[in-house]
Amino acid sequence: AVLGYLAENLENVIVSSADLSNSDKTDGFLKKTTVLQKNNFKGAFLQAGVAELTMTAIANGIALHGGVVPVVATFFVFSDYMKPAIRLAAIQELPVKYVLTHDSFRVGEDGPTHQPIEQEAQMRLMEKIKNHSGHQSLLALRPADAIETSVAWDMALKNTTTPTALILSRQNIKDIPATGASRYQEATEANKGGYLVKSTPNPDITLFANGSEVSTLMDAAAILEKENNLKVNVASIISEGLFKQQSKEYQESVIPKGKLVFGLTAGLPVNLEGLIGDSGKVIGLDHFGYSAPASVLDQKFGFNPESASKEILKYIEESK
Repeated sequence: AVLGYLAENLENVIVSSADLSNSDKTDGFLKKTTVLQKNNFKGAFLQAGVAELTMTAIANGIALHGGVVPVVATFFVFSDYMKPAIRLAAIQELPVKYVLTHDSFRVGEDGPTHQPIEQEAQMRLMEKIKNHSGHQSLLALRPADAIETSVAWDMALKNTTTPTALILSRQNIKDIPATGASRYQEATEANKGGYLVKSTPNPDITLFANGSEVSTLMDAAAILEKENNLKVNVASIISEGLFKQQSKEYQESVIPKGKLVFGLTAGLPVNLEGLIGDSGKVIGLDHFGYSAPASVLDQKFGFNPESASKEILKYIEESK
């Protein structure tokens, strides 16, 4: 939907997809424009074919030329093919936008070859590397719902000094409920890299995640409050790199130091381990996925609210 809006309202965007426009949803852009063709440059969509590295290198060239915003898209697992060009974009401080969809084992029937497990950890490493200007060399954003995704796009377009990776789900995700009048207003807090999507005074525990796992933790929090009489905060940490640039006071207002904190990630636990301090716990995935529907895999791997709430209770008991 955002790409469709950009196609009609931002005339200097070129979007490219590695032969997956109907799956990675860049067809939202294509439907509002046409394909670039030989001797016909009226369109703004570049059909790259199954050539992720070439597509991403072309985007670097477009960014170096200047004046045009290059957006490239594919499944997250295929970012492996793009890495050399992403690394060059990070070194050269090029504002290329990567749309990386199908971001977890929930790709399901496509099987383990198409299910990213270690890819988010690789992308987050780029947030830890400084470029020659002394800034984090890449901005990696994994939004928690549709509203946060529109905020993430805003962040990506305003980031003109480094590449930005938008890490997006394949499956539908429950919207995070607004705590006040405007969910969009609350989601703009994502500009700080992380914020509380559910807040209560003096919480017994703070749960945190990014992407699709945030709504899982919201449902787990509801179970813990109803069945165990616990007070629970939930945070969405869209970018650890950005979050850690905030003041210590702000960071601790979201993820308190020395208190019970619990993280959930569909990737390797290392995705969140930098945020838990000495006493926190992270549940992640330490094995490849399998070929089965997303709902079955969620059940088998323990990525549903019931399983998460049991793990959280176990952690609380262990911490006593």
